[in-house]
Amino acid sequence: MSASTVNIRNKKASFEYAFLERFTAGLQLTGTEIKSVRSSKVSISEAYCHISNHELFIKGMHIAEYDPASYNNHDPLRERKLLLNKAELNKIEKKLKNKGLTVIPLRVFINEKGYAKIEIALAQGKKTHDKRDSLKEKDLQRDMDRHL
Repeated sequence: MSASTVNIRNKKASFEYAFLERFTAGLQLTGTEIKSVRSSKVSISEAYCHISNHELFIKGMHIAEYDPASYNNHDPLRERKLLLNKAELNKIEKKLKNKGLTVIPLRVFINEKGYAKIEIALAQGKKTHDKRDSLKEKDLQRDMDRHL
């Protein structure tokens, strides 16, 4: 199966957070959820991850209902399990004990085998002056691109 063009990004995340480490995790989805993901009906802008019982879950990820599914549809905002290996989970769990760190989703995509994957990052919130610096760098880059 070839890779799809599904590539949903969390654009707000790079402005709000500084990324320390990135991971790619699988998503545990039901049948109607994967069909909605393949049709790009996903929103991760308000989603976040948390650890419960040594497992990583994502909350606030909205996957729209699949219209042809009738009464067999899923709950759009249900909590979904992220699939990582034990070493990665332990690493994330240890680092989350530090104050100010969180796990946020960066993008949802379909890999070459046809599985839904999510890229997550261990992140630290930016201060206001860091956000201003990010905006200045973005403006400078835009000006340089215009002149070229």
